[in-house]
Amino acid sequence: MTGDFDGLVAAVTGGASGIGAAVVAELAAQGARVAVLDLQAPAEGSTHALAVQTDVSDDASVRAAIERVVAELGRLDVLINNAGIGAQGTVEDNDDAGWQRVLDVNLLGMVRTSRAALPALRRSPSAAIVNTGSIAATAGLPQRALYSATKGAVLALTRAMAADHLAEGIRVNAVNPGTADTPWIGRLLDRADDPAAERAALEVRQPHGRLVSPEEVAGAIAYLASPRSGSTTGTSIAVDGGMQALRLRPRT
Repeated sequence: MTGDFDGLVAAVTGGASGIGAAVVAELAAQGARVAVLDLQAPAEGSTHALAVQTDVSDDASVRAAIERVVAELGRLDVLINNAGIGAQGTVEDNDDAGWQRVLDVNLLGMVRTSRAALPALRRSPSAAIVNTGSIAATAGLPQRALYSATKGAVLALTRAMAADHLAEGIRVNAVNPGTADTPWIGRLLDRADDPAAERAALEVRQPHGRLVSPEEVAGAIAYLASPRSGSTTGTSIAVDGGMQALRLRPRT
């Protein structure tokens, strides 16, 4: 698929690490010029064309970032809404401020970037938006009430946006990763009483028996964003080792 994105410009929020960094590398390998929109600077050696410090919880920051991408790279064809933060606990474990903070980043952050990008995307012959969702949107996970609520909203938002903007030539899809081997999961494991046991529990929860790699998620995102997928919109791809759909017998 190398060359699918030749001549196209993509912006990736949360593109400095984890899944976002893998997406940046994948799109660049397929010919895109990629802008990284993140609070942090990309790692040395990243294949991005432009890095813009961006706070997706701030509308002015988002609008300025998109304007800079278009001004410096000349266009915007693909938006990857990947920035997000995690949250743990049941419905009673996070106060209103905590709920508002995670919703502000995980849901409204996608609203802000999409809203700012739409004028440029309407001018593209290959416009696509891909939102990073989660297995938490389609399966009930313990101790993830707040996070699940935000990702369920992302899935519903994806379908609504796909319906709203199809006539404008803008496709909107989502990817729902399982538990991925990212820095956030690493920090979560570091705080566990028994990190090795907690990692093993996360691995066995997924039918294929391991964590999902960021590169696997990036491959699905690139597929949905590619001009080759012109008839694919309003859908989501699970990259979760079968967690969403499979009900296997316990391994003996």
